[in-house]
Amino acid sequence: MATNLDDQLVVAISSRALFNFEEENAVFIEGDPLPYKKLQLDRLDQPAREGIAFQLVKKLLAFNGVDEKRVEVVILSRNDPVSGLRVFKSAEHHSLPITRGVFMQGRSPFPYLNALKADIFLSAHQDDVRMALDAGFPSARVYPTSVEASQAHPEEVRIAFDGDAVLFSDQAERVYQEEGIAAFETHETSRAAEPLPPGPLQPFLKALHRLQKSSARDQRMRIRTALVTSRSAPAHDRAIRTLMSWEIEIDEAMFLGGLEKGPFLRVFEPDFYFDDQLAHVQSAAQLSVLSGHVEGGIVNRMIRSRRTEKA
Repeated sequence: MATNLDDQLVVAISSRALFNFEEENAVFIEGDPLPYKKLQLDRLDQPAREGIAFQLVKKLLAFNGVDEKRVEVVILSRNDPVSGLRVFKSAEHHSLPITRGVFMQGRSPFPYLNALKADIFLSAHQDDVRMALDAGFPSARVYPTSVEASQAHPEEVRIAFDGDAVLFSDQAERVYQEEGIAAFETHETSRAAEPLPPGPLQPFLKALHRLQKSSARDQRMRIRTALVTSRSAPAHDRAIRTLMSWEIEIDEAMFLGGLEKGPFLRVFEPDFYFDDQLAHVQSAAQLSVLSGHVEGGIVNRMIRSRRTEKA
Protein backbone atom coordinates (compact mmCIF):
# COMPACT_ATOMS: atom_id res chain seq x y z
CA MET A 1 0.00 0.00 0.00
CA ALA A 2 1.32 3.44 -0.97
CA THR A 3 2.29 5.89 1.78
CA ASN A 4 0.14 8.98 2.15
CA LEU A 5 0.14 12.12 4.32
CA ASP A 6 -3.63 12.36 4.76
CA ASP A 7 -3.71 12.45 8.56
CA GLN A 8 -0.71 14.74 9.05
CA LEU A 9 -0.09 18.46 9.18
CA VAL A 10 2.00 19.01 6.04
CA VAL A 11 4.43 21.92 6.06
CA ALA A 12 6.08 22.73 2.72
CA ILE A 13 9.06 25.02 3.15
CA SER A 14 11.79 26.44 0.94
CA SER A 15 15.39 25.70 1.87
CA ARG A 16 16.08 29.42 2.35
CA ALA A 17 13.22 29.73 4.84
CA LEU A 18 14.45 26.75 6.86
CA PHE A 19 18.19 27.52 6.72
CA ASN A 20 20.26 30.69 6.49
CA PHE A 21 21.59 30.68 2.93
CA GLU A 22 21.99 34.45 2.65
CA GLU A 23 25.75 34.33 1.97
CA GLU A 24 25.19 31.76 -0.75
CA ASN A 25 22.25 33.69 -2.18
CA ALA A 26 24.43 36.81 -2.44
CA VAL A 27 26.55 35.16 -5.17
CA PHE A 28 23.55 34.00 -7.18
CA ILE A 29 23.46 35.56 -10.64
CA GLU A 30 20.26 35.44 -12.69
CA GLY A 31 20.87 33.24 -15.71
CA ASP A 32 24.13 31.84 -14.31
CA PRO A 33 23.56 29.61 -11.29
CA LEU A 34 27.05 28.06 -11.42
CA PRO A 35 28.69 30.31 -8.75
CA TYR A 36 25.85 29.53 -6.35
CA LYS A 37 25.99 25.80 -7.05
CA LYS A 38 29.80 25.76 -6.66
CA LEU A 39 29.62 27.54 -3.30
CA GLN A 40 26.96 25.13 -2.03
CA LEU A 41 29.06 22.18 -3.19
CA ASP A 42 32.20 23.61 -1.57
CA ARG A 43 30.23 23.88 1.69
CA LEU A 44 28.59 20.47 1.41
CA ASP A 45 30.03 19.32 4.74
CA GLN A 46 29.43 22.67 6.44
CA PRO A 47 25.98 22.64 8.11
CA ALA A 48 23.85 25.65 7.29
CA ARG A 49 22.80 27.91 10.14
CA GLU A 50 19.20 28.14 11.32
CA GLY A 51 16.84 30.13 9.10
CA ILE A 52 13.84 32.23 10.09
CA ALA A 53 11.37 29.31 10.18
CA PHE A 54 13.77 26.78 11.74
CA GLN A 55 12.44 26.92 15.31
CA LEU A 56 8.82 26.72 14.13
CA VAL A 57 9.63 23.60 12.12
CA LYS A 58 11.63 22.06 14.97
CA LYS A 59 8.74 22.55 17.40
CA LEU A 60 6.14 21.18 14.99
CA LEU A 61 8.23 18.06 14.37
CA ALA A 62 8.32 17.52 18.13
CA PHE A 63 4.63 16.53 17.92
CA ASN A 64 5.76 13.27 16.33
CA GLY A 65 6.20 10.25 18.52
CA VAL A 66 7.88 6.91 17.99
CA ASP A 67 4.63 5.23 16.98
CA GLU A 68 2.64 8.17 15.63
CA LYS A 69 3.55 10.79 13.07
CA ARG A 70 1.39 13.90 13.13
CA VAL A 71 3.56 16.41 11.24
CA GLU A 72 5.40 16.08 7.93
CA VAL A 73 7.87 18.73 6.73
CA VAL A 74 8.84 18.70 3.05
CA ILE A 75 11.52 20.86 1.42
CA LEU A 76 10.07 22.54 -1.67
CA SER A 77 12.89 24.45 -3.32
CA ARG A 78 14.11 26.24 -6.43
CA ASN A 79 17.56 24.84 -5.54
CA ASP A 80 19.27 22.29 -7.72
CA PRO A 81 19.53 18.67 -6.56
CA VAL A 82 23.25 19.09 -5.71
CA SER A 83 22.44 21.98 -3.37
CA GLY A 84 19.69 19.74 -2.03
CA LEU A 85 22.41 17.43 -0.70
CA ARG A 86 23.55 20.19 1.64
CA VAL A 87 19.97 20.90 2.70
CA PHE A 88 19.44 17.29 3.81
CA LYS A 89 22.88 17.09 5.43
CA SER A 90 22.11 20.29 7.35
CA ALA A 91 18.76 18.88 8.48
CA GLU A 92 20.53 15.75 9.70
CA HIS A 93 23.13 17.82 11.55
CA HIS A 94 20.39 19.79 13.34
CA SER A 95 18.49 16.56 14.18
CA LEU A 96 15.51 17.50 12.03
CA PRO A 97 13.81 14.31 10.77
CA ILE A 98 13.11 15.64 7.27
CA THR A 99 13.31 13.01 4.53
CA ARG A 100 11.24 14.41 1.66
CA GLY A 101 12.13 17.18 -0.76
CA VAL A 102 11.51 18.51 -4.26
CA PHE A 103 14.35 20.45 -5.92
CA MET A 104 13.51 22.29 -9.13
CA GLN A 105 16.81 23.80 -10.34
CA GLY A 106 15.51 27.33 -10.82
CA ARG A 107 11.86 26.63 -11.52
CA SER A 108 8.98 27.31 -9.16
CA PRO A 109 8.10 24.30 -7.00
CA PHE A 110 4.60 25.54 -6.09
CA PRO A 111 2.76 23.15 -8.50
CA TYR A 112 3.75 20.27 -6.18
CA LEU A 113 1.75 21.72 -3.29
CA ASN A 114 -1.34 19.96 -4.56
CA ALA A 115 0.37 16.56 -4.71
CA LEU A 116 1.62 17.09 -1.16
CA LYS A 117 -1.76 18.36 0.10
CA ALA A 118 0.26 21.00 1.92
CA ASP A 119 -1.39 22.85 4.81
CA ILE A 120 1.11 25.74 4.66
CA PHE A 121 3.87 26.88 2.29
CA LEU A 122 6.65 29.12 3.62
CA SER A 123 9.11 30.59 1.14
CA ALA A 124 11.45 33.53 0.72
CA HIS A 125 10.57 33.73 -2.97
CA GLN A 126 7.88 36.33 -3.64
CA ASP A 127 6.60 34.93 -6.95
CA ASP A 128 6.24 31.40 -5.55
CA VAL A 129 4.14 32.68 -2.64
CA ARG A 130 1.93 34.78 -4.92
CA MET A 131 1.31 31.86 -7.27
CA ALA A 132 0.54 29.56 -4.36
CA LEU A 133 -1.94 32.04 -2.86
CA ASP A 134 -3.58 32.58 -6.25
CA ALA A 135 -3.97 28.80 -6.53
CA GLY A 136 -5.67 28.65 -3.12
CA PHE A 137 -2.83 27.30 -0.95
CA PRO A 138 -2.11 28.85 2.47
CA SER A 139 1.22 30.56 1.92
CA ALA A 140 3.42 33.30 3.33
CA ARG A 141 6.64 34.99 2.33
CA VAL A 142 9.37 35.01 4.95
CA TYR A 143 12.07 37.67 5.10
CA PRO A 144 15.41 36.14 6.14
CA THR A 145 16.81 38.18 9.03
CA SER A 146 19.14 37.76 11.98
CA VAL A 147 16.24 37.83 14.45
CA GLU A 148 16.36 34.89 16.83
CA ALA A 149 13.23 32.97 17.78
CA SER A 150 12.05 33.12 21.35
CA GLN A 151 13.14 30.23 23.58
CA ALA A 152 10.62 31.08 26.31
CA HIS A 153 8.07 28.36 25.56
CA PRO A 154 9.90 25.15 24.58
CA GLU A 155 6.80 22.95 24.93
CA GLU A 156 4.40 25.23 23.06
CA VAL A 157 4.03 26.20 19.42
CA ARG A 158 2.65 29.73 19.49
CA ILE A 159 1.20 31.08 16.25
CA ALA A 160 -0.53 34.43 15.81
CA PHE A 161 -2.73 35.50 12.91
CA ASP A 162 -4.05 38.77 11.61
CA GLY A 163 -7.77 38.64 10.83
CA ASP A 164 -8.98 40.30 7.63
CA ALA A 165 -7.26 39.06 4.44
CA VAL A 166 -5.46 36.36 6.49
CA LEU A 167 -7.88 34.17 8.49
CA PHE A 168 -10.89 35.90 6.99
CA SER A 169 -11.42 37.10 3.43
CA ASP A 170 -10.72 40.73 2.56
CA GLN A 171 -14.47 41.39 2.19
CA ALA A 172 -14.62 43.80 5.15
CA GLU A 173 -11.18 45.25 4.41
CA ARG A 174 -12.42 46.29 0.97
CA VAL A 175 -15.24 48.27 2.59
CA TYR A 176 -12.78 49.97 4.94
CA GLN A 177 -10.34 50.86 2.15
CA GLU A 178 -13.03 52.11 -0.21
CA GLU A 179 -15.49 53.79 2.18
CA GLY A 180 -13.72 54.39 5.51
CA ILE A 181 -14.02 53.28 9.13
CA ALA A 182 -17.65 54.35 9.70
CA ALA A 183 -18.87 52.33 6.71
CA PHE A 184 -16.73 49.39 7.84
CA GLU A 185 -18.29 49.35 11.33
CA THR A 186 -21.81 49.65 9.92
CA HIS A 187 -21.10 46.87 7.43
CA GLU A 188 -19.78 44.51 10.11
CA THR A 189 -22.42 45.30 12.74
CA SER A 190 -25.26 44.69 10.29
CA ARG A 191 -23.70 41.35 9.28
CA ALA A 192 -22.61 40.16 12.72
CA ALA A 193 -24.56 36.90 12.41
CA GLU A 194 -23.21 36.22 8.90
CA PRO A 195 -19.87 34.37 8.96
CA LEU A 196 -17.04 35.97 7.03
CA PRO A 197 -15.78 33.97 4.06
CA PRO A 198 -12.55 32.07 4.78
CA GLY A 199 -9.27 33.82 4.14
CA PRO A 200 -6.08 32.31 2.69
CA LEU A 201 -4.76 30.92 5.99
CA GLN A 202 -8.03 29.56 7.36
CA PRO A 203 -7.22 26.00 6.20
CA PHE A 204 -3.89 26.19 8.05
CA LEU A 205 -5.64 27.30 11.25
CA LYS A 206 -8.08 24.39 10.88
CA ALA A 207 -5.16 21.99 10.43
CA LEU A 208 -3.50 23.39 13.57
CA HIS A 209 -6.77 22.97 15.44
CA ARG A 210 -6.92 19.29 14.41
CA LEU A 211 -3.33 18.80 15.55
CA GLN A 212 -4.13 20.55 18.82
CA LYS A 213 -7.04 18.19 19.49
CA SER A 214 -5.25 15.01 18.40
CA SER A 215 -2.27 15.72 20.65
CA ALA A 216 -4.21 16.95 23.69
CA ARG A 217 -3.73 13.76 25.70
CA ASP A 218 0.01 13.18 25.46
CA GLN A 219 1.00 16.66 26.72
CA ARG A 220 4.41 16.44 25.00
CA MET A 221 3.79 19.56 22.92
CA ARG A 222 0.94 22.05 22.84
CA ILE A 223 -0.36 24.62 20.37
CA ARG A 224 -1.45 28.10 21.39
CA THR A 225 -3.04 30.41 18.82
CA ALA A 226 -3.89 34.08 18.83
CA LEU A 227 -5.96 36.42 16.69
CA VAL A 228 -4.27 39.84 16.57
CA THR A 229 -6.45 42.28 14.67
CA SER A 230 -6.99 45.99 14.18
CA ARG A 231 -10.71 45.38 14.64
CA SER A 232 -12.39 46.71 17.78
CA ALA A 233 -15.91 46.57 19.19
CA PRO A 234 -18.47 46.38 17.65
CA ALA A 235 -16.68 44.84 14.64
CA HIS A 236 -15.17 42.16 16.91
CA ASP A 237 -18.55 40.40 17.05
CA ARG A 238 -18.48 39.09 13.51
CA ALA A 239 -14.90 37.84 13.83
CA ILE A 240 -15.68 35.77 16.93
CA ARG A 241 -18.92 34.42 15.49
CA THR A 242 -17.07 33.44 12.30
CA LEU A 243 -14.56 31.37 14.28
CA MET A 244 -17.44 29.76 16.17
CA SER A 245 -19.12 28.83 12.88
CA TRP A 246 -15.90 27.10 11.82
CA GLU A 247 -15.83 25.24 15.18
CA ILE A 248 -12.38 26.64 15.88
CA GLU A 249 -11.26 27.85 19.28
CA ILE A 250 -8.63 30.59 19.43
CA ASP A 251 -6.67 30.74 22.69
CA GLU A 252 -6.22 34.52 22.69
CA ALA A 253 -7.96 37.30 20.78
CA MET A 254 -6.65 40.87 20.67
CA PHE A 255 -8.90 43.57 19.24
CA LEU A 256 -6.55 46.53 19.08
CA GLY A 257 -8.56 49.19 17.27
CA GLY A 258 -5.58 50.41 15.27
CA LEU A 259 -2.94 50.22 18.02
CA GLU A 260 0.54 49.09 17.00
CA LYS A 261 0.58 45.28 17.01
CA GLY A 262 4.27 44.81 17.76
CA PRO A 263 4.19 45.36 21.56
CA PHE A 264 1.27 42.94 21.94
CA LEU A 265 3.02 40.32 19.84
CA ARG A 266 6.11 40.70 21.96
CA VAL A 267 4.05 39.78 25.03
CA PHE A 268 2.47 36.77 23.30
CA GLU A 269 5.89 35.66 21.99
CA PRO A 270 4.73 33.74 18.92
CA ASP A 271 6.97 31.34 17.09
CA PHE A 272 5.45 32.90 13.99
CA TYR A 273 3.03 35.69 13.09
CA PHE A 274 1.09 36.01 9.82
CA ASP A 275 -0.16 39.35 8.45
CA ASP A 276 -1.23 40.63 5.05
CA GLN A 277 0.29 44.09 5.54
CA LEU A 278 4.04 44.33 5.10
CA ALA A 279 4.26 47.31 7.46
CA HIS A 280 2.94 45.12 10.30
CA VAL A 281 5.39 42.35 9.41
CA GLN A 282 8.30 44.80 9.44
CA SER A 283 7.12 46.35 12.71
CA ALA A 284 6.95 42.92 14.32
CA ALA A 285 10.41 42.03 13.04
CA GLN A 286 11.87 45.12 14.72
CA LEU A 287 10.65 43.68 18.03
CA SER A 288 12.18 40.24 17.34
CA VAL A 289 8.88 38.64 16.29
CA LEU A 290 9.35 36.21 13.41
CA SER A 291 6.72 36.94 10.76
CA GLY A 292 5.40 35.96 7.37
CA HIS A 293 3.75 38.20 4.78
CA VAL A 294 0.49 36.85 3.32
CA GLU A 295 0.61 38.81 0.11
CA GLY A 296 -3.04 38.77 -0.88
CA GLY A 297 -6.10 40.94 -0.40
CA ILE A 298 -6.99 44.46 -1.45
CA VAL A 299 -4.15 46.26 0.39
CA ASN A 300 -1.49 44.33 -1.51
CA ARG A 301 -3.35 44.73 -4.79
CA MET A 302 -3.45 48.50 -4.23
CA ILE A 303 0.29 48.58 -3.51
CA ARG A 304 1.10 46.58 -6.64
CA SER A 305 -1.18 48.82 -8.71
CA ARG A 306 0.60 51.95 -7.49
CA ARG A 307 3.99 50.43 -8.29
CA THR A 308 2.80 49.57 -11.79
CA GLU A 309 1.56 53.11 -12.34
CA LYS A 310 4.91 54.57 -11.23
CA ALA A 311 6.78 52.21 -13.51
